[in-house]
Amino acid sequence: MKFTAEQIAAALGGTIEGNPKAEVSTLSKIEEGKPGSLSFLANPMYTKYIYSTKADIIIVNQDFVPEKPIHPTLIRVKDAYSAFTDLLRMYEEAKNNKTGISEKASIAESVQLGKNVYIADYVVIGENTTLGDNVKIYPGAIVGSHCTIGNDTTLYAGVKIYDECVIGNRCTLHAGVVIGADGFGFAPQNDGTYKKIPQIGNVVIEDDVEIGSNTTIDRATLGSTLIHKGVKLDNLIQIAHNVEIGENTVIAAQTGIAGSTKIGKGCMIGGQVGIVGHLTIADHVKIQAQSGISKSIKKEGSPWEGSPAFHLPDFLRAYARFKNLVSMEQRLTKLERQQREKK
Repeated sequence: MKFTAEQIAAALGGTIEGNPKAEVSTLSKIEEGKPGSLSFLANPMYTKYIYSTKADIIIVNQDFVPEKPIHPTLIRVKDAYSAFTDLLRMYEEAKNNKTGISEKASIAESVQLGKNVYIADYVVIGENTTLGDNVKIYPGAIVGSHCTIGNDTTLYAGVKIYDECVIGNRCTLHAGVVIGADGFGFAPQNDGTYKKIPQIGNVVIEDDVEIGSNTTIDRATLGSTLIHKGVKLDNLIQIAHNVEIGENTVIAAQTGIAGSTKIGKGCMIGGQVGIVGHLTIADHVKIQAQSGISKSIKKEGSPWEGSPAFHLPDFLRAYARFKNLVSMEQRLTKLERQQREKK
């Protein structure tokens, strides 16, 4: 499918400088631009490539001033990076605009289907589950009984949603995500064995949540594990039973959050962070990668690092001293030797 500069500018609210009939059929990085492609320039470090790129259309900021002649047609917008992101989203939506139900899918008779759904091969959907409009479920995904999937939500290949879980509108669950498996609850017995504690709650995921591949979110023992609006989760994250994650919090890969911890809204949590259970993390807290959180964080907006983690400015001062421990030890040894020699 081809698009003209005129069509793209109209979609982005931009102005054209060059040939409005220039056509593109693919996207590219500016340094790798080829004929028939569209790219963008937002980072000044890449300005040099705009003079040599073979791309036919480039999205640039309104205030961009070229220093040499340029071959591509320019589309000027307020924010080139944001505009290109919008374009990527439109491209993805067009590419994934699928509808229809495969004959190879297994769908219970009591399932309620919204309009324009897409259900691929070997999808299984259990009893009394409801799918909203424009839901897309890719091959091999399984949705249990008594679940609700909101409008415009996408479940990619191999997603597993256990019974009674709720997924909101405009959510994206990438391949291999598991929602609603049992929380890790076992009671130690006098004979050294463990007795399983039934996990009879569910998982509730609100609107506009994106969950990366192979991330797992356990169902609550009682009540719900809650993922609030706008949360973004990376790949390979473990969220335990009865955890609550506040609106618009983002969490990077390989983080693990133990049971019943409450994380505030607008937090930023780096990769490989470990958070113990039954803690409270205040709003807008920033936790650096590989930190270990062993106590509640009550100060909003505070940065933390280390394992066990502590306030980032204190961590940096302590680390500066830690790096000098060897030289400090050598100086101390030298001073002690000098003192002994004087005696």
